[in-house]
Amino acid sequence: MRVMVLVKATQDSEAGMLPTPEMFEAMGRYNEALIDAGILKGGDGLKPTSQGKRVLFSGAERTVVDGPFAETKELVAGFWLWEVEDLDEAVAWVKRCPNPMPGPSEIEIRPLYEASDLG
Repeated sequence: MRVMVLVKATQDSEAGMLPTPEMFEAMGRYNEALIDAGILKGGDGLKPTSQGKRVLFSGAERTVVDGPFAETKELVAGFWLWEVEDLDEAVAWVKRCPNPMPGPSEIEIRPLYEASDLG
């Protein structure tokens, strides 16, 4: 089963605060463990939404909106793409993750559609 693991943004990540050297090292060790277990397929951190854009669709019309975007709790600061046996395995791995932010943070796990899901 493939899952997208989403690190939710915080005020710190939206302000462009970079992780400390200790956090980089801890995440590096965690990512190495994911690689060694054959789980990690990809992932990275995202720059703040102030450096992004959104394209809004309405029929044939397209509107470009510059960041930053409101509601930090709904934004994503980083992601991993994992291959796991099931959601329980993904949850177990997320519980091992160093806290990705200086303060409270949240990580969301979402299964990807597989060809078999689409009939």
